Amino acid sequence: MDTKTWIIVGAVLGLLMLATAGVLLVRVLKARKLLVEAGVPLHNKALVWAAVLYTVSPVDLLPDPVYLDDIGFLLLALRSLHSAARAAGVGARREQPAETRKNLVP
Repeated sequence: MDTKTWIIVGAVLGLLMLATAGVLLVRVLKARKLLVEAGVPLHNKALVWAAVLYTVSPVDLLPDPVYLDDIGFLLLALRSLHSAARAAGVGARREQPAETRKNLVP
């Protein structure tokens, strides 16, 4: 493979990593509504915002064309927030009133 092909492959992989980091950043920002729910520990809230700041920060562990570190931090923040929310019972299904249950189609 010649140099032009490697540049194209690298650019495509870089764009895929950037898109993945962007999607995860949006998911973290959308998940922030869980932060206002009672019972989510402070360290989970701090981890989420630290991951967001790290993603938009120009300082990285790996150079900017490689977004694997950003993706890793965002995944860690999402996983931590979701496990903390589950442990706190945020978003758990609540028992439906009898009137609502009988209107449901089996």
